Amino acid sequence: MRHTTLRQLEVFAAIARLGSFTRAAEELHLTQPTVSMQIKKLSTAVGLPLFEQIGKKVYLTDAGRALQTFARAIFEQFTRFEMVTADMKGLKQGALRLGVITTAKYFIPRLLGSFCRQYPGIDVSMKVSNRERILERLANNEDDLYILGQPPEEINVIAEPFLLNPLIVLAPADHPLAHRKNISLQRLAEEPFLLREPGSGTRKATEQLFAQHNLKIKMRMELGSNEAIKQAVVGGLGISVLSRHTLALDIPADQVVILDVVGFPIERHWYAAYPNGKQPSVVAHAFLDYLKQAQRYIGETPHQFAVATARRKPPHAPRKKSPDNP
Repeated sequence: MRHTTLRQLEVFAAIARLGSFTRAAEELHLTQPTVSMQIKKLSTAVGLPLFEQIGKKVYLTDAGRALQTFARAIFEQFTRFEMVTADMKGLKQGALRLGVITTAKYFIPRLLGSFCRQYPGIDVSMKVSNRERILERLANNEDDLYILGQPPEEINVIAEPFLLNPLIVLAPADHPLAHRKNISLQRLAEEPFLLREPGSGTRKATEQLFAQHNLKIKMRMELGSNEAIKQAVVGGLGISVLSRHTLALDIPADQVVILDVVGFPIERHWYAAYPNGKQPSVVAHAFLDYLKQAQRYIGETPHQFAVATARRKPPHAPRKKSPDNP
């Protein structure tokens, strides 16, 4: 391996990421024979084949997967060095890769907008996916930082809270419980629920709360996105527990209501996380410092919003007496 070059590793990393010699050649602006020659030299230096071709697809061998891990670490160190030298020059330049769970996509872009204006030399990429996939990326150290609603228990991470994330109970505006105060959790358990897929942080928090009171959730439907859940709520299919941050502009305020339920909102936080032992880059540190000021960029606090919305009444709706609201 003493004669291995960075160019060879760059070509190897591109093929491993793209799964194709042709696409790697196009991305690197090289001819395909040149790419093949670089990989041949690298394989000779390693002493083992790095790729195997099955049909038209290229796959990493065991040696290739091991080299991919080391190559990624090498390129991360070079990127870190570039950021350090830029910081020495009084600049903030480099790349920031974020892994973001789907619910956080409702506010992270707004935070990124002002961050990028503050640091125009930083290129930001954002991978949005469900919690399970983001945890896979975290375990594989694929990104610089991860935005989560709940730190994982199964992975050793450093997690820093930066913003309130209250979970509220959302119902259609004409729901029978819309105007009741201090609704008991027992009464809520009688309602049909719309839930995210297993593994969702919001679903887990909801199930934990019900389990603490020896109650079961009456699930009507399991849906794979917050957008689908909100539309199903508007359609009268049931109620749901969602992050307050999902209440963006796609649902008119007069079509939904936040129910006033004892034990809600469930007070949680958003977290910025990274693997324990990882040294965040200069750019990642800049973003972590920026997130500590996140509340001022978001505006009204989530708790204030939740309380205000819970008290909002649809126009001309009569108020009814009930055992939950004498």
